[in-house]
Amino acid sequence: MQISKNKTVKLNILAVLSAIVAVISFIPLKTMGLEITFSMVPIAVGAILYGPMAGAILGGVFGVVSFLQCFGYSSFGAMLLGESAFYTFLVCVPTRILAGLITGVVSSAMCKGNKAVNELRFVVCSFIAPLLNTVFFMSTLVALFYNGETIQYFVNLLGAANPFIFIILFVGVNGLVEIIAGFVVAYPITRGVYHGLRNYF
Repeated sequence: MQISKNKTVKLNILAVLSAIVAVISFIPLKTMGLEITFSMVPIAVGAILYGPMAGAILGGVFGVVSFLQCFGYSSFGAMLLGESAFYTFLVCVPTRILAGLITGVVSSAMCKGNKAVNELRFVVCSFIAPLLNTVFFMSTLVALFYNGETIQYFVNLLGAANPFIFIILFVGVNGLVEIIAGFVVAYPITRGVYHGLRNYF
């Protein structure tokens, strides 16, 4: 009976997190010229609480939503889509699945420790989720589109001498702020949910 109840709670939490991922993908925080998305926050929460499969599923939701946004909602995504729909899919979807999956793997590897290790798990995974998202997205984008018209436009605009410099200039402060902001939000939420529902894990 308890196992069934735990499973129901898990499914409900994952459903809520999936809905949050989908919604906040459309409402980035715009401040000081930066556009910050918190889409990796619910993914980090799910991956930390329920492991690799949950992280992969939630990452997949984010990836599919971001891919669908390329059909008119995102001008940058639409430009990539015009060059290659398949490559755009690879940039949007598998990268997010992998980020969620690896965050879940790290969380699972650390979850059998003592209380101090458990707290460290919240910190580490809350940080690596948005970091992995940025690394995987940008590396795949450069690998598949660097010589294409869209990325070369930005390469010339930014005056980037090579792909590495392009990534630094393109992501820049925005990416760094997004990673830090994601961590700052994900950590207390994960910790609060875990301790509030610890009897169901």
